[in-house]
Amino acid sequence: MQQSERLHTFIALGDYLRSPESAPEREEICRRANYFNNWFTPENNAKALAAIAHDMLTAENLTAWLASYNPEPTEPKTIGVAMAGNIPAVGFHDMLCVLISGHKILAKTSSQDLVLIQYLIQKITDINPGFAERITIAERLNAADAFIATGSDNTARYFDYYFGKRPHIIRRNRTSVGLLMGEEGPDEFAKLGDDILSYFGLGCRNVSSLLVPEGFDSQIPGSQPYDFVPLLQTLDPLAPTYRHLSKWVNNYDYNKSIYLVNRVHHYDNGFLLLTESESLVSPISVVHYQTYRDLDEATAILTKQADKIQVVASAKGWYPGSVPFGQTQHPGLSDYADGVDTMAFLSKL
Repeated sequence: MQQSERLHTFIALGDYLRSPESAPEREEICRRANYFNNWFTPENNAKALAAIAHDMLTAENLTAWLASYNPEPTEPKTIGVAMAGNIPAVGFHDMLCVLISGHKILAKTSSQDLVLIQYLIQKITDINPGFAERITIAERLNAADAFIATGSDNTARYFDYYFGKRPHIIRRNRTSVGLLMGEEGPDEFAKLGDDILSYFGLGCRNVSSLLVPEGFDSQIPGSQPYDFVPLLQTLDPLAPTYRHLSKWVNNYDYNKSIYLVNRVHHYDNGFLLLTESESLVSPISVVHYQTYRDLDEATAILTKQADKIQVVASAKGWYPGSVPFGQTQHPGLSDYADGVDTMAFLSKL
Protein backbone atom coordinates (compact mmCIF):
# COMPACT_ATOMS: atom_id res chain seq x y z
CA MET A 1 0.00 0.00 0.00
CA GLN A 2 1.59 3.25 -1.17
CA GLN A 3 1.58 6.46 0.82
CA SER A 4 -0.82 8.10 -1.63
CA GLU A 5 -3.40 5.39 -0.93
CA ARG A 6 -2.94 5.72 2.81
CA LEU A 7 -3.24 9.50 2.52
CA HIS A 8 -6.46 9.33 0.53
CA THR A 9 -7.93 6.89 3.06
CA PHE A 10 -7.56 9.40 5.88
CA ILE A 11 -8.73 12.27 3.71
CA ALA A 12 -11.84 10.20 3.00
CA LEU A 13 -12.26 9.52 6.73
CA GLY A 14 -12.18 13.26 7.42
CA ASP A 15 -14.69 13.91 4.66
CA TYR A 16 -17.00 11.29 6.14
CA LEU A 17 -16.74 12.61 9.70
CA ARG A 18 -17.59 16.11 8.48
CA SER A 19 -20.49 15.01 6.30
CA PRO A 20 -24.15 15.54 7.28
CA GLU A 21 -24.82 11.94 6.22
CA SER A 22 -22.66 10.62 9.08
CA ALA A 23 -24.39 12.73 11.74
CA PRO A 24 -26.95 10.12 12.96
CA GLU A 25 -24.25 7.46 13.22
CA ARG A 26 -21.87 9.80 15.06
CA GLU A 27 -24.60 10.81 17.49
CA GLU A 28 -25.32 7.17 18.30
CA ILE A 29 -21.62 6.41 18.80
CA CYS A 30 -21.23 9.42 21.08
CA ARG A 31 -24.17 8.25 23.20
CA ARG A 32 -22.78 4.73 23.36
CA ALA A 33 -19.33 5.95 24.46
CA ASN A 34 -21.00 7.91 27.27
CA TYR A 35 -22.78 4.74 28.43
CA PHE A 36 -19.41 3.04 29.02
CA ASN A 37 -17.66 6.09 30.51
CA ASN A 38 -19.65 8.84 32.23
CA TRP A 39 -16.78 11.30 31.86
CA PHE A 40 -17.22 11.03 28.08
CA THR A 41 -20.38 13.06 27.64
CA PRO A 42 -22.03 12.96 24.19
CA GLU A 43 -21.10 16.63 23.73
CA ASN A 44 -17.43 16.01 24.51
CA ASN A 45 -17.34 12.92 22.30
CA ALA A 46 -18.77 14.92 19.42
CA LYS A 47 -16.27 17.68 20.10
CA ALA A 48 -13.36 15.21 19.93
CA LEU A 49 -14.54 13.71 16.64
CA ALA A 50 -15.04 17.19 15.20
CA ALA A 51 -11.50 18.19 16.22
CA ILE A 52 -10.10 15.11 14.48
CA ALA A 53 -12.12 15.84 11.34
CA HIS A 54 -11.41 19.58 11.13
CA ASP A 55 -7.99 20.01 12.73
CA MET A 56 -6.31 16.86 11.42
CA LEU A 57 -8.08 15.03 8.60
CA THR A 58 -8.25 17.63 5.85
CA ALA A 59 -6.45 17.17 2.55
CA GLU A 60 -4.53 20.40 3.08
CA ASN A 61 -3.37 19.58 6.61
CA LEU A 62 -2.47 15.96 5.89
CA THR A 63 -0.56 16.75 2.69
CA ALA A 64 1.46 19.56 4.28
CA TRP A 65 2.25 17.40 7.31
CA LEU A 66 3.46 14.40 5.33
CA ALA A 67 5.70 16.50 3.09
CA SER A 68 8.29 16.64 5.90
CA TYR A 69 8.76 12.88 6.24
CA ASN A 70 10.03 9.91 4.30
CA PRO A 71 7.28 8.62 1.99
CA GLU A 72 7.81 4.88 2.66
CA PRO A 73 9.48 2.77 5.35
CA THR A 74 12.35 0.56 4.21
CA GLU A 75 10.51 -2.33 5.84
CA PRO A 76 7.12 -2.01 7.56
CA LYS A 77 7.39 -2.67 11.28
CA THR A 78 4.79 -3.62 13.88
CA ILE A 79 4.40 -0.77 16.35
CA GLY A 80 2.94 -1.56 19.75
CA VAL A 81 0.83 1.36 20.97
CA ALA A 82 -0.44 1.53 24.56
CA MET A 83 -3.20 4.10 24.20
CA ALA A 84 -4.29 6.56 26.84
CA GLY A 85 -7.99 6.93 27.63
CA ASN A 86 -8.21 10.11 29.67
CA ILE A 87 -10.16 12.08 27.03
CA PRO A 88 -12.24 10.92 24.05
CA ALA A 89 -10.31 9.40 21.11
CA VAL A 90 -6.98 10.62 22.48
CA GLY A 91 -5.21 7.57 21.00
CA PHE A 92 -6.23 8.39 17.44
CA HIS A 93 -3.22 10.56 16.61
CA ASP A 94 -0.76 7.77 17.43
CA MET A 95 -2.79 5.34 15.32
CA LEU A 96 -2.84 7.82 12.45
CA CYS A 97 0.94 8.31 12.66
CA VAL A 98 1.65 4.57 12.62
CA LEU A 99 -0.70 3.73 9.77
CA ILE A 100 -0.04 6.68 7.48
CA SER A 101 3.73 6.18 7.87
CA GLY A 102 3.34 2.69 6.38
CA HIS A 103 3.73 0.58 9.50
CA LYS A 104 1.34 -1.83 11.22
CA ILE A 105 -0.22 -1.11 14.60
CA LEU A 106 -0.58 -3.53 17.51
CA ALA A 107 -2.82 -1.52 19.80
CA LYS A 108 -3.68 -1.97 23.45
CA THR A 109 -6.72 0.28 23.70
CA SER A 110 -7.79 1.89 26.93
CA SER A 111 -10.80 0.36 28.66
CA GLN A 112 -12.02 3.95 29.13
CA ASP A 113 -12.09 4.72 25.41
CA LEU A 114 -13.09 1.56 23.58
CA VAL A 115 -16.13 2.79 21.69
CA LEU A 116 -14.71 5.80 19.87
CA ILE A 117 -11.41 4.16 18.92
CA GLN A 118 -13.16 1.03 17.68
CA TYR A 119 -15.56 3.21 15.69
CA LEU A 120 -12.68 5.04 14.00
CA ILE A 121 -10.92 1.75 13.23
CA GLN A 122 -14.11 0.39 11.70
CA LYS A 123 -14.50 3.47 9.50
CA ILE A 124 -10.88 3.23 8.32
CA THR A 125 -11.30 -0.40 7.29
CA ASP A 126 -14.68 0.32 5.69
CA ILE A 127 -13.04 2.96 3.51
CA ASN A 128 -9.97 0.85 2.77
CA PRO A 129 -10.25 -2.88 3.62
CA GLY A 130 -6.51 -3.20 3.09
CA PHE A 131 -5.98 -1.63 6.49
CA ALA A 132 -7.67 -4.58 8.23
CA GLU A 133 -4.46 -6.58 8.15
CA ARG A 134 -2.48 -3.60 9.42
CA ILE A 135 -4.54 -3.03 12.59
CA THR A 136 -4.54 -5.52 15.48
CA ILE A 137 -6.09 -5.02 18.91
CA ALA A 138 -4.27 -6.94 21.63
CA GLU A 139 -3.85 -7.11 25.39
CA ARG A 140 -0.10 -7.74 25.17
CA LEU A 141 2.38 -5.87 22.99
CA ASN A 142 5.38 -8.18 23.28
CA ALA A 143 5.37 -9.04 19.56
CA ALA A 144 5.96 -5.43 18.48
CA ASP A 145 9.20 -4.17 16.94
CA ALA A 146 8.89 -0.73 18.57
CA PHE A 147 6.62 0.91 21.11
CA ILE A 148 4.67 4.07 21.79
CA ALA A 149 3.19 4.25 25.27
CA THR A 150 1.31 6.96 27.11
CA GLY A 151 0.58 6.91 30.82
CA SER A 152 1.35 8.33 34.22
CA ASP A 153 4.84 8.71 35.67
CA ASN A 154 4.28 5.40 37.49
CA THR A 155 3.20 3.47 34.40
CA ALA A 156 6.10 5.05 32.48
CA ARG A 157 8.50 3.21 34.78
CA TYR A 158 6.65 0.00 33.97
CA PHE A 159 6.88 0.74 30.25
CA ASP A 160 10.59 1.52 30.59
CA TYR A 161 11.19 -1.85 32.22
CA TYR A 162 9.35 -3.89 29.59
CA PHE A 163 9.93 -1.85 26.43
CA GLY A 164 13.21 -0.07 27.11
CA LYS A 165 15.41 -2.43 25.10
CA ARG A 166 13.58 -1.78 21.82
CA PRO A 167 12.93 1.53 20.04
CA HIS A 168 10.30 3.42 21.98
CA ILE A 169 8.52 6.63 22.86
CA ILE A 170 7.35 6.60 26.46
CA ARG A 171 5.32 9.56 27.62
CA ARG A 172 4.82 10.73 31.18
CA ASN A 173 2.54 13.10 33.08
CA ARG A 174 2.21 16.53 31.53
CA THR A 175 -0.22 19.38 31.90
CA SER A 176 -0.70 22.89 30.56
CA VAL A 177 -0.32 26.39 31.96
CA GLY A 178 -2.21 29.61 31.37
CA LEU A 179 -0.19 32.84 31.53
CA LEU A 180 -2.18 35.99 32.31
CA MET A 181 -0.89 39.56 31.98
CA GLY A 182 -3.64 41.15 34.10
CA GLU A 183 -5.39 42.92 31.23
CA GLU A 184 -7.65 40.11 29.98
CA GLY A 185 -11.37 40.71 29.60
CA PRO A 186 -14.47 38.48 29.50
CA ASP A 187 -13.82 37.21 25.96
CA GLU A 188 -10.35 35.97 26.85
CA PHE A 189 -11.56 34.57 30.18
CA ALA A 190 -14.24 32.58 28.33
CA LYS A 191 -11.62 31.10 26.02
CA LEU A 192 -9.36 30.31 28.97
CA GLY A 193 -12.34 28.62 30.62
CA ASP A 194 -12.58 26.32 27.62
CA ASP A 195 -8.89 25.45 28.02
CA ILE A 196 -9.45 24.66 31.68
CA LEU A 197 -12.77 22.85 31.55
CA SER A 198 -12.98 21.06 28.19
CA TYR A 199 -13.19 17.29 28.72
CA PHE A 200 -13.52 18.10 32.46
CA GLY A 201 -9.85 19.05 32.67
CA LEU A 202 -8.67 15.46 32.18
CA GLY A 203 -6.27 16.02 29.28
CA CYS A 204 -2.59 16.97 29.24
CA ARG A 205 -3.54 19.98 27.10
CA ASN A 206 -6.00 21.25 29.71
CA VAL A 207 -4.82 24.28 31.66
CA SER A 208 -4.53 23.18 35.28
CA SER A 209 -2.29 25.96 36.57
CA LEU A 210 -2.29 29.74 36.08
CA LEU A 211 0.54 32.26 36.29
CA VAL A 212 -0.83 35.65 37.28
CA PRO A 213 0.89 39.00 37.95
CA GLU A 214 1.68 39.53 41.60
CA GLY A 215 0.00 42.92 41.65
CA PHE A 216 0.44 43.73 45.32
CA ASP A 217 3.47 45.88 46.07
CA SER A 218 3.96 47.36 49.54
CA GLN A 219 5.88 50.23 47.95
CA ILE A 220 2.98 51.23 45.68
CA PRO A 221 -0.04 52.69 47.52
CA GLY A 222 -3.33 51.13 46.47
CA SER A 223 -1.84 48.14 44.65
CA GLN A 224 -3.94 44.98 45.03
CA PRO A 225 -3.46 41.22 44.64
CA TYR A 226 -4.66 39.64 41.41
CA ASP A 227 -8.47 39.61 41.27
CA PHE A 228 -9.88 36.22 40.22
CA VAL A 229 -13.51 37.30 40.53
CA PRO A 230 -13.91 38.41 36.86
CA LEU A 231 -12.60 35.05 35.64
CA LEU A 232 -14.88 33.06 37.93
CA GLN A 233 -17.89 35.22 37.09
CA THR A 234 -17.27 34.71 33.38
CA LEU A 235 -17.40 30.95 33.93
CA ASP A 236 -20.60 31.06 36.04
CA PRO A 237 -22.94 30.20 33.10
CA LEU A 238 -21.15 26.85 32.75
CA ALA A 239 -22.16 25.75 36.25
CA PRO A 240 -25.12 23.53 35.21
CA THR A 241 -22.90 21.32 33.05
CA TYR A 242 -20.58 20.59 35.94
CA ARG A 243 -23.04 20.60 38.81
CA HIS A 244 -25.06 17.89 37.07
CA LEU A 245 -22.18 15.42 36.68
CA SER A 246 -21.91 13.46 39.90
CA LYS A 247 -18.24 12.56 39.39
CA TRP A 248 -17.31 16.22 39.06
CA VAL A 249 -19.46 17.22 42.07
CA ASN A 250 -17.90 14.50 44.21
CA ASN A 251 -14.43 15.84 43.45
CA TYR A 252 -15.51 19.44 43.99
CA ASP A 253 -17.16 18.68 47.35
CA TYR A 254 -14.18 16.63 48.52
CA ASN A 255 -11.56 19.23 47.60
CA LYS A 256 -13.63 22.08 49.03
CA SER A 257 -14.05 20.25 52.34
CA ILE A 258 -10.28 19.64 52.54
CA TYR A 259 -9.57 23.33 51.98
CA LEU A 260 -12.16 24.38 54.55
CA VAL A 261 -11.00 21.93 57.21
CA ASN A 262 -7.34 22.85 56.70
CA ARG A 263 -8.12 26.56 56.32
CA VAL A 264 -6.47 26.71 52.91
CA HIS A 265 -7.16 30.02 51.18
CA HIS A 266 -9.11 29.44 47.96
CA TYR A 267 -11.59 30.98 45.53
CA ASP A 268 -14.88 29.26 44.78
CA ASN A 269 -17.64 29.94 42.24
CA GLY A 270 -19.81 26.97 43.15
CA PHE A 271 -18.25 24.37 40.86
CA LEU A 272 -14.60 25.37 40.39
CA LEU A 273 -11.91 26.07 43.01
CA LEU A 274 -8.72 28.11 42.69
CA THR A 275 -5.90 27.85 45.20
CA GLU A 276 -2.26 28.87 45.27
CA SER A 277 0.24 26.08 44.67
CA GLU A 278 3.53 25.57 42.88
CA SER A 279 2.31 22.18 41.66
CA LEU A 280 1.30 22.36 38.01
CA VAL A 281 -1.02 19.35 38.24
CA SER A 282 -4.26 20.11 40.08
CA PRO A 283 -7.05 17.78 41.24
CA ILE A 284 -10.28 17.55 39.26
CA SER A 285 -12.43 20.67 39.89
CA VAL A 286 -9.37 22.65 41.05
CA VAL A 287 -7.05 25.09 39.30
CA HIS A 288 -3.73 26.02 40.88
CA TYR A 289 -2.12 29.42 40.52
CA GLN A 290 1.25 31.07 41.13
CA THR A 291 2.17 34.73 41.01
CA TYR A 292 5.07 36.36 39.16
CA ARG A 293 6.67 39.77 39.61
CA ASP A 294 7.75 40.34 36.00
CA LEU A 295 8.09 38.52 32.69
CA ASP A 296 11.57 37.25 33.53
CA GLU A 297 10.25 35.51 36.62
CA ALA A 298 7.32 34.02 34.68
CA THR A 299 9.75 32.69 32.09
CA ALA A 300 11.96 31.24 34.83
CA ILE A 301 8.99 29.41 36.36
CA LEU A 302 7.98 27.96 32.99
CA THR A 303 11.55 27.01 32.08
CA LYS A 304 12.15 25.26 35.39
CA GLN A 305 9.20 22.93 34.80
CA ALA A 306 9.34 22.73 31.00
CA ASP A 307 9.54 18.94 31.07
CA LYS A 308 6.15 18.84 32.81
CA ILE A 309 4.37 21.32 30.53
CA GLN A 310 2.56 20.29 27.36
CA VAL A 311 1.23 23.71 26.32
CA VAL A 312 1.53 27.30 27.50
CA ALA A 313 -1.53 29.41 26.65
CA SER A 314 -1.85 33.20 26.69
CA ALA A 315 -4.29 35.81 25.40
CA LYS A 316 -3.97 35.87 21.59
CA GLY A 317 -0.70 33.95 22.00
CA TRP A 318 1.23 37.05 23.14
CA TYR A 319 3.82 35.00 25.05
CA PRO A 320 6.49 33.53 22.73
CA GLY A 321 5.84 29.86 21.96
CA SER A 322 2.36 29.88 23.48
CA VAL A 323 -1.00 29.18 21.89
CA PRO A 324 -3.95 31.58 22.14
CA PHE A 325 -6.52 31.00 24.86
CA GLY A 326 -9.24 28.70 23.54
CA GLN A 327 -6.87 26.67 21.35
CA THR A 328 -5.23 24.18 23.69
CA GLN A 329 -7.70 21.44 22.74
CA HIS A 330 -7.20 21.99 19.01
CA PRO A 331 -3.78 20.47 18.38
CA GLY A 332 -2.54 20.24 14.82
CA LEU A 333 -0.93 17.18 13.31
CA SER A 334 2.55 18.38 14.30
CA ASP A 335 1.62 19.13 17.92
CA TYR A 336 3.13 15.95 19.29
CA ALA A 337 2.60 14.81 22.87
CA ASP A 338 5.63 15.56 25.08
CA GLY A 339 7.13 17.43 22.12
CA VAL A 340 8.53 14.19 20.68
CA ASP A 341 8.11 13.94 16.89
CA THR A 342 6.27 10.64 16.49
CA MET A 343 6.54 10.65 12.70
CA ALA A 344 10.31 11.25 12.80
CA PHE A 345 10.64 8.32 15.22
CA LEU A 346 8.62 6.06 12.92
CA SER A 347 10.46 7.14 9.78
CA LYS A 348 13.81 6.06 11.25
CA LEU A 349 12.78 2.49 12.13
